[in-house]
Amino acid sequence: MTDQQPTRAQRREATAARILEAAQEEFGTHGDGATIRGIARRAGVDPSLVLQHYGSKQALFALAVRAVDDLDHDDVPRHLEDVLDVRLRELPAPTRALMRSMLTSPQATEVMRTYLQERAATLAATMDDEQATTRAALVVASIMGVTIARHFLDLPGLADADGSDLTELVERWLDLAPDRPTQVP
Repeated sequence: MTDQQPTRAQRREATAARILEAAQEEFGTHGDGATIRGIARRAGVDPSLVLQHYGSKQALFALAVRAVDDLDHDDVPRHLEDVLDVRLRELPAPTRALMRSMLTSPQATEVMRTYLQERAATLAATMDDEQATTRAALVVASIMGVTIARHFLDLPGLADADGSDLTELVERWLDLAPDRPTQVP
């Protein structure tokens, strides 16, 4: 059995993936202050290769922070629990990068706004009342607040909080679970 060497296209694809992963980590650590040189160093490539693959820092940033998963609105409570659980644990590098940059970079602001609008619209579609859009935006904004408080402000009380406990509080607060009495915590 002979060992097959990767093709040129496979090597190029692997390098591009390594650069993108390095960019996610660099933007996550340094926000908009990340540099092509830092990304290249982390990926183990020459800086010119980063530009060859992605064209510019801005183009690489847009790819590094893009949302890759779609919200499945068939199981909102479970999804909210999963999202809160993830946000209370380690923040994914693309999300960290986007959040670090969203207040200083117009491009990051627009990416975050679009991402949050999409999430809120999908969530609102699962609600059956005239305030669905507002309620969904409130859920999305609350999760963002939890994320900021946990990962950037180290707010006591969130470090040990369980995603399912927070989800239940959010559900009651916003009356997402109609079989439970609405109580403001």
